[in-house]
Amino acid sequence: MATIAITPVEEYLAKTWRPDREYIDGEIRERNLGERPHSRLQIVIGSWLHVRSRQWKVCVLTEQRVQVRGARFRIPDISVIAADLPAENIITHPQLICIEVLSKDDSIRGMKERINDYIAFGVPNIWLFDPELRGVWICTADAMNWMTEGVLRASATEIAIPLQEIWDDLE
Repeated sequence: MATIAITPVEEYLAKTWRPDREYIDGEIRERNLGERPHSRLQIVIGSWLHVRSRQWKVCVLTEQRVQVRGARFRIPDISVIAADLPAENIITHPQLICIEVLSKDDSIRGMKERINDYIAFGVPNIWLFDPELRGVWICTADAMNWMTEGVLRASATEIAIPLQEIWDDLE
């Protein structure tokens, strides 16, 4: 059985990682980096949200560290936060929306662990986009609901994304 080296959180935070890595209870974890479908979908969603960010009074961030609890740091593909939150180098307040884009090497177990962290942190809208199947899982503590068309709405906000516009931009 392999032993996992425990790294102090101060060491994780003091070092610049290329690409950035997550920190889970003393373990530094590499993230699955996307290939073209992942990258393209991430930029399309992020751009689509950013263009409307003033209207919705939000800030859209990509690959921003989030301290979901003391010794757990996640790096979602896209975070949408209220514009009036303090500008932090590491997000310490729940995002309005947390978006992950599936990569070919992502596992269900790994994504469920990540989703559970966001739920425990208090993120009300957790969306898991699948670029290959052109759909999105809407994740809550009780369920994961699949959506391929229509308008994706973020609870407690005016944010609404017509999915067809996202899929059309991928062409």
